[in-house]
Amino acid sequence: MARTVAKLVESGVAVMGHVGLMPQAISTLGGFRAQGRTAIKARRVLDDALALQDAGAFAVVVECVPAIVGAAIADALDVPTIGIGAGPGTDGQVLVYHDLLGSLHHPHHAVHVPKFCKVFADVGHMTYEGLADFRDQVKARDFPSRAFSPYAMPDDERGRFAESLLHDIENRRINKNQTREKCGVRHFP
Repeated sequence: MARTVAKLVESGVAVMGHVGLMPQAISTLGGFRAQGRTAIKARRVLDDALALQDAGAFAVVVECVPAIVGAAIADALDVPTIGIGAGPGTDGQVLVYHDLLGSLHHPHHAVHVPKFCKVFADVGHMTYEGLADFRDQVKARDFPSRAFSPYAMPDDERGRFAESLLHDIENRRINKNQTREKCGVRHFP
């Protein structure tokens, strides 16, 4: 990617490089797998980081590599390194906030939180409860209540609007039924 980065930088685009696990290439890597776990592969990741720096990247993200590799890359580069699952030796750290806050409560997500991620707060359970409460209140038609329907229409305008609805009520009913049939909708409250 160094050539692409060089062209972008030459065009005035600031580029942050990325080495190690490349999330956009997970399908070709066989999933979330650590990179640079052999001496040859570790050197390749380091060389990629150096090439990105030489191409003009202003910083490099180092993802899912052994801590020794993350530290070696940080030591070799003059630009800042940001680690994500790369040990404590990089210049900075980043985590996906959904992971570090435990935002996604569903059990399916829990098995996909990366091993390197520490959950600093478990807001997922509260989020789940809040969303479930919202769903239940909408289904029960308790939300939105008058308190959360603040936009009013003057009484005389309400009367005019009601009269205008009477003029085409039968056509709207027919159109509504035709649309439901066309879309395969049997019932919608």
